[in-house]
Amino acid sequence: MVKVVKLEEIKQILQNIDPIELIEEGFIAYSKGKVVVPPVGEMIFDEPLGECHIKYGFIKNDDYFVIKVATGFYDNPKLNLPAYDGLMLLFSQKTGQLLCVLLDEGHLTNIRTASAGAIAAKYMAPKKIKRIGVFGAGTHGRLQPIYLQKVLNCKDIITWGINEVELEIYEKDMRDLGFKVQTTQDPEDITSTCNLIVTCTPSKKPLIFADQINESTHITAIGSDTPEKQELDSAILKKADRLIVDSISQCMLRGESYKAINNGTIKKEKMIELGKMIVKKELQRQTDEEITVVDLTGVAVQDIQMAKAIWKGTS
Repeated sequence: MVKVVKLEEIKQILQNIDPIELIEEGFIAYSKGKVVVPPVGEMIFDEPLGECHIKYGFIKNDDYFVIKVATGFYDNPKLNLPAYDGLMLLFSQKTGQLLCVLLDEGHLTNIRTASAGAIAAKYMAPKKIKRIGVFGAGTHGRLQPIYLQKVLNCKDIITWGINEVELEIYEKDMRDLGFKVQTTQDPEDITSTCNLIVTCTPSKKPLIFADQINESTHITAIGSDTPEKQELDSAILKKADRLIVDSISQCMLRGESYKAINNGTIKKEKMIELGKMIVKKELQRQTDEEITVVDLTGVAVQDIQMAKAIWKGTS
């Protein structure tokens, strides 16, 4: 009989799991060619603004394969509904049988994305973080600072957003979690004071530009996960001393790197895959003076790792 695991049980199992370690192992396996990840399936909606992503794949010679469906409908909060939803399906790689339905409501996608952001900072952020700048006051804008605490020690954050009411709620909630918080609607308040910046919005036009980026800055770009989205001026990727991507093949089709390659600002050869960087220290940040960018589009191996861990936690 197919097992159905709901969000409450998933959250309980997550308490005994280190998602950062799992996701890191997944990226390494992916960059070693041990993971099969077909192209992303997606549907983009205009009225209302929303999207549905289908990501799927398997680790070679493993016991399982996973199909993940995740949605983001950005006007949902106006209806008192969460912006994100979704589920994961875990199948046997030996028989093709469906073993488990994870009704995570998009939570596992959010956690694996937050974990990837922490991994990016672990290897690429400057040693001393002055302040964390966050673009976006939604779910990812909250989870990124929280998960960054697992790899660095800085609770001073400044967050940009376009909705004053959302920013007020964000500031209160994050202060309750022990953060020193400032909010802003001026991007330069972030670029002028932060040497670790995380962008996690669904923007379709750049929020920050190359002339705003100072020496010793690291940027983790998370929001641009479709061909239409863009949070960074492409000149930032050209200016960067190191450009790390979660998947070279996927970032040729979506994300900040896709935009920069497509408009001729950079060449494919500048991209270094995250899993390769993790195992080769010479590819990681070498000095605090470097400008670095990590472009995360979300790879199915992250979903595979999360789904497997939850399934094993139900046994």
